[in-house]
Amino acid sequence: MNIFNKLGIIPGKALCYSGFREGQQPGGAYPDYEEIKEDLLLLRNHWKYLRLFDCDEHAQKVLDVIANEKLDFKIMLGAYIEAEMNNFNCPWGGVYSEKQLRKNRNSNLKKIDKLIDLGNRYPNIIFSLSVGNEACVEWTDHYVPESRVLEYVRKVKAKAEQPVTFCENYAPWILKLEKLAAEVDFISIHTYPVWEYKHIDESLDYSKENYRSVANKYPDKPVIITEAGWATNSNGRGINPQHVNEEFQKTYFEKLMEWVESENILAFFFEAFDESWKGSSEPLEPEKHWGLFKIDRTPKMAVKNFMQSE
Repeated sequence: MNIFNKLGIIPGKALCYSGFREGQQPGGAYPDYEEIKEDLLLLRNHWKYLRLFDCDEHAQKVLDVIANEKLDFKIMLGAYIEAEMNNFNCPWGGVYSEKQLRKNRNSNLKKIDKLIDLGNRYPNIIFSLSVGNEACVEWTDHYVPESRVLEYVRKVKAKAEQPVTFCENYAPWILKLEKLAAEVDFISIHTYPVWEYKHIDESLDYSKENYRSVANKYPDKPVIITEAGWATNSNGRGINPQHVNEEFQKTYFEKLMEWVESENILAFFFEAFDESWKGSSEPLEPEKHWGLFKIDRTPKMAVKNFMQSE
């Protein structure tokens, strides 16, 4: 059963979009209207669906540009919920004071309210709402218990018209999120073969395996891919530098897109543009290098040919 049959969402070309440029980052300097307009004009002929990670100033400007410029995009809008419980399994943090956790809980409630508000204000642009991103997986630094995520799902479903989901690595859906899977309108999974030490030659089969393991567990629930990508640089932190380059990204992108189109699966490739604010200060930090475009908006090998043919 595909998502179209269940929810009336027609699968198409989809991309994760975050428009932060050099010197910009969430909570700091945000892209302005003209910068976002430039990005969306660059993407509009090739992608129908965009995924936004948080209902913040950046998301508001993206929605304004789409509405004002009459651009033909459909948006999956997320609320990026922060840690509500300590996670001692996180290798890089995940432990907070009780005061901070209380602050996060209050902030998360406000984000969920904002998610509902934007969904109701832009019903013709926002096609689905996500109550969080990678908040239940064992290694996350922003752990939120399944019971709380369930509360957020129920609240959004009661107050907004759009289908509601939660974006998470494929593994928790298999291991522990049965109650959440029953409550969401569709399941959203992430698959990253290169993070799991897979070579490019294994990549597509591994992503297929990830997808099918969840789809087979929940045969009556639509499943989409909200993140799948391939980095183009690495400093060796978590990813073998020999496993990442533009040629491998191109291979994975093309094979993945061919497969999901043949199977009628909605899949958001991660991501549109490199983002220098992410991860450590090291220039080759892999978190900075997942874009199909470099941070200066020049296309990488995966999209160079069809971008230059315009």
